[in-house]
Formats: sequence, structure tokens, C-alpha cells
Amino acid sequence: MSTVTEAISTPGALKRLADEGVSVWLDDLSRKRITSGDLAALVTDGGVVGVTTNPSIFQAAIGSGEGYEEQLTDLAVRGVTVDEAVRMMTTADVRDAADVLRGVYDATEGRDGRVSIEVDPRLAHDTVATVAEAKQLFWLVDRPNVMIKIPATEAGLPAITEVIGLGISVNVTLIFSLERYRAVMDAYLAGLEKAKERGLDLSTIHSVASFFVSRVDSEIDKRLTAIGTDEALGLKGRAALANARLAYEAYEDVFSSARWQALTSAAANKQRPLWASTGVKDPAYKDTLYVDELVAPGTVNTMPEGTLKATADHGDITGDTVTGRYEQARADLAAVEKLGISYDEVVQQLEDEAVAKFEAAWLELLGAVTESLTSKGVDA
Repeated sequence: MSTVTEAISTPGALKRLADEGVSVWLDDLSRKRITSGDLAALVTDGGVVGVTTNPSIFQAAIGSGEGYEEQLTDLAVRGVTVDEAVRMMTTADVRDAADVLRGVYDATEGRDGRVSIEVDPRLAHDTVATVAEAKQLFWLVDRPNVMIKIPATEAGLPAITEVIGLGISVNVTLIFSLERYRAVMDAYLAGLEKAKERGLDLSTIHSVASFFVSRVDSEIDKRLTAIGTDEALGLKGRAALANARLAYEAYEDVFSSARWQALTSAAANKQRPLWASTGVKDPAYKDTLYVDELVAPGTVNTMPEGTLKATADHGDITGDTVTGRYEQARADLAAVEKLGISYDEVVQQLEDEAVAKFEAAWLELLGAVTESLTSKGVDA
């Protein structure tokens, strides 16, 4: 049994999260994690009910080469392009992970048991290509519990509507701002309305909206430190939680609207908020900060392995830590703005950096696979 599974053999805090209505998903995937039985053990014994991936995760997994040699050899013999090779390897991993989680999917009627795979990050600003890629990934994985990840860029919003309208479940990723989050929820509802017009069964369509957390603190804390006053330093570590809590307030607002009520009569599912980037980047903060302080019903927390282990070991789950804290959240963000730190500037910068980071990871992965295919005598 792997170290991560051993570390959560008594998942008290993870069980409490589930009791509070928080679904725990693992923000990691590799072929070794699947073939070793580690993922199955995390699902059976560790309270994990979903998996998310992103270009950086696949770059780390496939870039290591471990577990991929046989498939790489077969792909080289076939003379495939590097893009096709990467697509075949990533979808194979997601398909196998989806099979591991199929029991959870069935037991929760599609709510959990989900595995996410992201469209090529180079398409983040191309609506038409994003839709085409989403359809292709859905077809290739060929599992009902796959979720296609689409970034919440301006070009991504109409793509979300179109893909949901086709009956494909979507994980909307890279959400940093409250304004963009409301646009994401609007895109989801528009997609459901399209699906309804097409006569599709809305009960089979699920979605999560991945609201990024820790990166907000990283950027704003850096600016607060540069200001250096007692007032500025006293605000460190508060912006990310404030931002996420206000996102949940927006979620409550949208999913109690008359527009939403018209869709519930057709058995539509709410688009759940998913807390992403929940690994703490500042060692001065408790390593379970973005888990303990973001407990709310109907949410997902996708955790990297280290955060999952830390939560199982010493997470402090004491009930809902989101609802009822909206006024303080507004006050915290207002105090940051008052010091001259532009919220709009920060969240746009974070979106731009995140898209660029995922594209860079993808290009690095393509380079590693190109080298591997070439070494086997194939011009990638």
C-alpha cells in the first residue's frame, strides 16, 4: 500500500467533510497510481470520490516515462504525431481512472465518481476549437463519468454553453474573479437551456466550477508585503478565503433564481463550486487552511496529495465555515482595495499566468514525448 493511502487509513477529517456535504477529489493522476492500486485504495478506504487532472499533472506523470514505455513503443511503431500520442496516453489514463471510480458514480447517480481531463491549453482563446476538442475528448474517453475541463476565459464561456448543450458534463477551470464566476454560471444555465431545447435528459448533465484559491493569496500577499504597513501585513492570508466565500454567496444567489427554478423542473443539476489550488503555498499558514476554512454544503475540494494527507492527519473540520461570513469577506477585499491593490488587476493577471503556465507545461510534455518517439526511430 502506498504512503498516501497509509496516511489516510483513518480518514476522520475526510469523513467529516463528506458529512458536511463536501466531496473530496484528488488533484493528481498517473499511470502508476492506477496500476499500483493506489487510486482504488484511496477510493475504497480514503474518502476520495473524484479525480482532477490538468496539463501540469500530465506533464509530471508522462514526462517521467514511468508506466508509459509500452504504449510509447506502440505509438512509435504506428508513426503517430506527437499530439496524437499525448492525446492517446492522457485519455487512456482518464478512461482507466474513470473505471476505478465507476462504482462511486453509480452510487451517487453521477454526482461524484468523476474524472476530469482538460482541453489542449493552447486552445484557451479559441471557442470553436475548444468545442471540437471537448467533443473529441469525450468520445475518446468514452466513459459517462468523464468531465471535460474548459478554461473560464472569455473564449471559453460560449464553449461551455455549447458543450453543456450537447449533453457533455463540464469542469470549468481557472476561475479567479467573482465577475467571471457569475459569467460561468450564466454559461452553464444557457447550456442547460440549449440541452432542454434539444430534448436531452438534463439529469445526466453535471458540472463543477473550479474557483482557484491559494494563488489569490500568493499574489495579494506579495503586494501587501511590499506595502509593509501594519495594516497591510494584517490583511495577509485573508483575500483568498474572502474571494471564495463571496463566490459561494454568488452560487447561492444564482441557484435560487427564477431562471434556475425553471430548470429544476426538468431535473437539472446545480453546478457545484469546486475549490481548486487548495495546497498552501506559504509555509507560515496551516497546511489545511483552504480545506478547514472552506467547508460548505454542495461543494467539492480537489486536493493535491500533500493536502489530502495533511487533512486526514490533522484537518480541523468543525462545520460550515463559509455561509454567514460574507460581510467580513467583503470588508477584507475592500480593505485590500483601499491600500491600492486592484482586485480586477490581480485576478486578470492570475488568469493570464495560469493559462500560460498550463500551455508551457503542455509544450514541455510534447517535447518529452517527441524525444521519446524519436528515440524509437520515429519522426514525431
